[in-house]
Amino acid sequence: MEEKEKVKENLQVVVFPWLAMGHLIPFFHLSKSLAQKGHKVWFVSTPRNLTKIPKIPPHLSSHLNLVTLTFPRKIPNLPLNAESAAEVPFAAQSLLKQAFDSLEPALADFLQSSKPDWIIYDYASHWIHSRAAELGISRAYFALFNAAWLSFLGPPLDLINGLDGRSSAEDYTVVPKWIPFESRLAYRYHEIATNIDREIDMSITNDSVRFGIALDESEVIAVKSRPEFEPEWFDLLGKLYRRPVIPVGFLPPVVEEDDDDVDWLGIKDFLDEQKEKSVAYVALGTEATLTREQLTELAFGLELSELPFLWVIRNSLDMLPGGFLDRVKGRGRVYVGWAPQVRILSHDSVGGFLTHCGWNSVVEGLGHGRVLVLFPMVNDQGINARVLSEKGVGVEIPRDEFDGSFSRDSVAESVRLAMVDDSGELMRIKANEMKGLFGVGDGNEFHLNQFIDFLK
Repeated sequence: MEEKEKVKENLQVVVFPWLAMGHLIPFFHLSKSLAQKGHKVWFVSTPRNLTKIPKIPPHLSSHLNLVTLTFPRKIPNLPLNAESAAEVPFAAQSLLKQAFDSLEPALADFLQSSKPDWIIYDYASHWIHSRAAELGISRAYFALFNAAWLSFLGPPLDLINGLDGRSSAEDYTVVPKWIPFESRLAYRYHEIATNIDREIDMSITNDSVRFGIALDESEVIAVKSRPEFEPEWFDLLGKLYRRPVIPVGFLPPVVEEDDDDVDWLGIKDFLDEQKEKSVAYVALGTEATLTREQLTELAFGLELSELPFLWVIRNSLDMLPGGFLDRVKGRGRVYVGWAPQVRILSHDSVGGFLTHCGWNSVVEGLGHGRVLVLFPMVNDQGINARVLSEKGVGVEIPRDEFDGSFSRDSVAESVRLAMVDDSGELMRIKANEMKGLFGVGDGNEFHLNQFIDFLK
């Protein structure tokens, strides 16, 4: 592919993420970075999602604009007022993709009227390339995944044509044939079975095809990672994709100070009372939900660890075991709903992070040097857990290979190993060293600038 002629000093860019907060926020972060460098950006989403993203700083208001696409309300069985993945049951995500696909005509009209130089899009937008190509708009796929997971996904054309040789959950529990070096990169059965079950809706395009088209029709692939962290996987990606693959860095979020944030002030009071690096922060994302049995075992495990903890859950407190809150009073706090995760992880009293291994959360945790306790559930999380375990920055909670069950003892032992046991000291040192790679700094800014220079 010939290198694009670089003639544009100030770009005009449309940014269009998938309807999930874990996608909206990093896409918005990238949009802000472009605007800060003088480029004009239109950030496009639906009304409810646009109310949930951070406020545009006043000094960027002339460069960064929010564009609203009316969300369809006639999708049968889609929950009322649901516009993001967190508001739709995991098993019913296909309904949200059906609604997302219906945004195509409205987005096409906006592209026609705005005529940007580039559109930066997400994996779900398998229909966007033809619309953009018709208008002479260049296309960049922004992958919110590490290079290892993208490599595991495989060659784009094989995804589109179903030639990757994988049709069952078992097929994903072995290292793919196109990985040429020694690796343990594979899913556990329970981590991938839910995803496979979700793909049976034949009325919409499945995720494998969406990924394949997004990759194959892009002129450049931007990856939210750095080759300094995973050099072998970036090297393999270039061979699999046969087009420019550019790391944009980890896009670490900056801690936003807001003294009027009531949610934070209450949490801060608890954290201020704890010793330095003594608290285990527990948060398992917004898409997958723990069963009552899993919630119970996790609760007892945190209790048995005898360590201070701050646990953010989506479920009602009624799901917790009887007497749990009384027994851990003063040592542990359970918070229901949204919590300011970056501010929590930046607090000096937090030492470890029990995480679902979503890539955004991993970046936030390692960006503050927090050792990880790995509890993957869906999507890319199982592969992320393997990578992080191999890198020695976290310990995975042992679980049954097939049903994902685990014991309270294994939770307690894993948390203590990561945070206080002598045998986990090297892991804590390695996690702390990751601050220089994952955190705010010149290295991540360098990679971001390299990507922007490519767009010009």
